[in-house]
Amino acid sequence: MWEIVGTTLKSRNLAIFNTSEGILPSFKGQYEHSIDDKGRVAFPAKLRKNLNPDAQERFTIVRGQSEECLYLYPENEWQAVEEKLSKVNSFSKKGRLVKRYLLRFAEDLSLDKQNRIALPSDHIEYSAIDSKVVFIGMGEHIEIWSPAKLEEADENVSAESIEEIFEQVLGGDLENDGD
Repeated sequence: MWEIVGTTLKSRNLAIFNTSEGILPSFKGQYEHSIDDKGRVAFPAKLRKNLNPDAQERFTIVRGQSEECLYLYPENEWQAVEEKLSKVNSFSKKGRLVKRYLLRFAEDLSLDKQNRIALPSDHIEYSAIDSKVVFIGMGEHIEIWSPAKLEEADENVSAESIEEIFEQVLGGDLENDGD
């Protein structure tokens, strides 16, 4: 079910922004860029075009939950994450654990005048980023990977397991796909 909030249409996990030019798509695609010795990397222009103006080129970066990558949330999307976190019971052990491991490594970032983002050194170390990074659009947020770690993660997934996961997650009937 869609809900209109100002000029924003929202479903449970997907936000599509209605602009005068049409619909602003979510983050998608893969982009590889070099990182300099100060930890700065050019933010991909195609991803920048999809930033909601409410984000004002500001982000929050956190560590990936089970993979050695980074999650980059535009400010407006991070606000939705914080809203969910505010409902987590801090008096339960699991609630404290979730908040601790998400917020402990969260840092606010902004694009500089050259549209670069400076990755924190502890995040670079955690994700084993060296001279290049891969940005992957994930809808409402962006993953940032070391190319070697991404290749390693991809090698651990077979075509058959991808098919099974798509069927489970998206609910498609892949057995009756017309073949």
